[in-house]
Amino acid sequence: MPSTPLISVVVPCYDEEAVLERTHRRLTAVLRRLPDCAHEVVYVDDGSRDGTWRTLASVTGGDPAVRLLRLTRNFGHQQAILAGLRAAAGDAVITMDADLQDPPELIPELVERWRAGWSVVSARRTSRAGESRFKVVTAHVYYRLLAALADQPVALDTGDFRLLDRAVVHVLTQLPEGEPYLRGSVCWAGFPETSVAYERLPRPAGRSKYSLRKMADLSRRGLVSCSPAPARVPAVIGLTWLGGAAMTAAVRRHRLPLAAWTFGCEAVLLGLLGEYLRLVHRELRGRPPYVLLERHPPQSDSEQGATVRELAVARSGTAR
Repeated sequence: MPSTPLISVVVPCYDEEAVLERTHRRLTAVLRRLPDCAHEVVYVDDGSRDGTWRTLASVTGGDPAVRLLRLTRNFGHQQAILAGLRAAAGDAVITMDADLQDPPELIPELVERWRAGWSVVSARRTSRAGESRFKVVTAHVYYRLLAALADQPVALDTGDFRLLDRAVVHVLTQLPEGEPYLRGSVCWAGFPETSVAYERLPRPAGRSKYSLRKMADLSRRGLVSCSPAPARVPAVIGLTWLGGAAMTAAVRRHRLPLAAWTFGCEAVLLGLLGEYLRLVHRELRGRPPYVLLERHPPQSDSEQGATVRELAVARSGTAR
């Protein structure tokens, strides 16, 4: 770790004109107080329809520690974060929303945990002030359902407010996924992760841009990306149906209609096709079969390849 590390903060923005001045003021105040750290902020305007871009240019005032990205249209929250990650040059990169529900004052604790050796430091919500009962309950149920079904570890009650080591950022930005689900990708990569608890605050201005449709789309993306369960649902239904039909036939001692057996067999076949489609899906995503954290002893320059950390250090050095 460099003696004076660079901390990048990536902030995706979508129609956040009303809150950006306060966000920038609080964020830069916290970053300037970080001991022995340089900092930069990368704002990503995700195709806002209001004056977000104009406000960003005005508020930041040509600050050399600030970079602004503007997407051609609203591609989505995860894509905006990915664009910011690719632009960030920090030794550690923090991602957070612009609405101040993620308090910038938590950043020093995230950085402290990173300096203690953690590659991923997630902010875990203990409460969600200002959000509807429906959203709180559905989020609680969803994260636990995803954790139960996923074929990889899933951090509970965490969103996109987290710190990522440069090595983790390098992995995430190299994944060839058109519809990224970064929360799942971070868990998939398997780097050492810890969390910091915090109370999520109500928005000081504006309103949430996460509609029910967007929430459902993100939930669908998470389930499909992290869990094979959706592809296996037809097979489970088919096997359950066939088992129940066989038991019913045995108890009643007569044959069930052919349609009952046909439905069960068709469902099982659909489940088998789903398994093959899931394998095709995994291959098309192009993820490497594993991620190497480090190597002992270090590889010589004449050997091919490098660890994720070696690649990340090289990329970080050329980016400055």
